[in-house]
Amino acid sequence: MNVRSINYHNRKFRTLSNSNNGETSAETEFHYKHIGNIVFADYLGGSIKYGHLIGIVNEYGTIDMRYHQVNLAGELMTGICQSHPEILSNGKIRLHESRQWTSGDLSRGESVVEEV
Repeated sequence: MNVRSINYHNRKFRTLSNSNNGETSAETEFHYKHIGNIVFADYLGGSIKYGHLIGIVNEYGTIDMRYHQVNLAGELMTGICQSHPEILSNGKIRLHESRQWTSGDLSRGESVVEEV
């Protein structure tokens, strides 16, 4: 598999690392679906009661996404993210993410999620 042929459908991911301003953690699990060039996922766990993301995958496997989630404090949080794929030696996918909140303090952050 190479990044140009990634299909995210029915793959599960967990957060490996996150900036201090992020809300996902190793307890957060993402369940991806992929139809055409559209990717979407539901996620929950850790400090996330429920979240959803939707994005468009380009020809290099990069996802331009938007997300919204409700955290344990009951706050609705929103953001944008660019996820850049890496294919690991075991064939699993690791996503390197640059993101920015579009709610709250509007801060930027980095995270890494990996297929489980």
